Amino acid sequence: MPDASTPSAYTSLEARFRRIALLGEAEAVLHWDYAAVMPDGGADTRAEQLAELKAISHGLLVTQETADLIGAAEAHTDELDAWQKANLHEIARQYRRSSALDEAFVTQLSKASSTSEKAWRKARADADFSIVADPLNELVELVREQATRIGEALDLAPYDALLDAYEPGGRAADIDPVLNDLADFLPGFLDEALERQASAGPITMPDGPFPQAIQRELGIRFMEVLGFDFTRGRLDVSHHPFCGGVPDDVRITTRYDEADFTTALMGVLHETGHALYEQGLPSDRRLQPVGTALSMSIHESQSLLMEMQVCRSPEFLNFALPIIRNTLGGEGSAWDVDNMLRLYHKVERSFIRVDADEVTYPLHVIVRYRLEQSIIDGTLNVRDLPDAWNSAFEELIGVAVPNDGIGCLQDIHWYDGALGYFPTYTLGAMTAAQVYQAAQDAIPSIPDNIASGNFSALVGWLRENVHSKGRLLSSAQLLTEATGRPLEAAPFKKHLKARYLPD
Repeated sequence: MPDASTPSAYTSLEARFRRIALLGEAEAVLHWDYAAVMPDGGADTRAEQLAELKAISHGLLVTQETADLIGAAEAHTDELDAWQKANLHEIARQYRRSSALDEAFVTQLSKASSTSEKAWRKARADADFSIVADPLNELVELVREQATRIGEALDLAPYDALLDAYEPGGRAADIDPVLNDLADFLPGFLDEALERQASAGPITMPDGPFPQAIQRELGIRFMEVLGFDFTRGRLDVSHHPFCGGVPDDVRITTRYDEADFTTALMGVLHETGHALYEQGLPSDRRLQPVGTALSMSIHESQSLLMEMQVCRSPEFLNFALPIIRNTLGGEGSAWDVDNMLRLYHKVERSFIRVDADEVTYPLHVIVRYRLEQSIIDGTLNVRDLPDAWNSAFEELIGVAVPNDGIGCLQDIHWYDGALGYFPTYTLGAMTAAQVYQAAQDAIPSIPDNIASGNFSALVGWLRENVHSKGRLLSSAQLLTEATGRPLEAAPFKKHLKARYLPD
């Protein structure tokens, strides 16, 4: 039995979670290799490695010794400081979630996830859902079981149990009204924005081709401008843009289109926002739960703040356009500031979420959010997903989906077992608008700084008010402290109106 005295119990917990965190970081880097650069022939071996790491870390977490240490530490919280209390709270939360699942189930779920993800890569390339239908169905059955087990342990509905993994404290009952409000507001707003855009005349896309190597060079240049530390990270290529790894080894991936440089560039800037958050987490809380990113909505707010709020602004474009033009060898009227600004603010009914503009993006999320709720509650059979997707997409966004590749196969999330994730994207968009406004209120010179390519004031404010907080506070507390009020949709709507329907 562990020593029940507070210092010993809490210190023992920190040591235990340091081991768990190291295993998790190894898993994160291996998963990045699996998703981004590993040859297909290594997939089965890597799946076994990932499953074993998950099983080991899960086994360390859910032992009776961990439970005893938590109980002993919780009995003497008056002897802990604020960071230690927050850390203990998060340790207990993780223990209670994980203890609902046995090691054999965790291993089975990990293998099913790897199998489904491998099948998804081929299905997406072939635009053929049937290739992944059976592996996904098997994975979803396990995810439903996972949701039920955790839900019973925490007294949560199954979908809320999944959502809580990405958005601690998040509940569908709270999210539904917000997203339903946007679903009511955005289609009409989209019509108005499209009409305003059309009345201004055509937008010209600069002629390519834009070689991948040069686009990569451009992306790296702006990653450096934003403040990415290349001694602790790198940029690579994958099927799906993402940011992963660990704070001292942050991996960004993107995908390139040699006919359109804007897709990869904005993808890189988006993922750099994620990476800056990771690199700015409290280093003195490293390898403890309290030192990790707070929630996926806060994470997404940092990427959308950089991409949408800042890097599509007139201030940034005036700074960036000469660099873009010189790097890509651009000439002619298509490269004028006014045209390029309209290009970066272009609104359209499109198929791909990661390439969507900020007006239609929440609608992409709402389609997924509603479908994954139906998948988890069993009202939607996995094999019927393409038809359900196509119907919902046409109803909400107004275009017919021509094939599965740009329909229900475009995102990796479900095929990796990450159901309950999607609503955090739009919560993040609203948070981004609110946080960026607060940063400008605190430091009015930020837009002028951005116009000269100086991100230090903005990143410094984010470091102090968001990044360095880790999980010291809840999402609601963090946002209230940083902006003076809880999350509201009003700043996001105000931003959209100012950018797309200015008076």
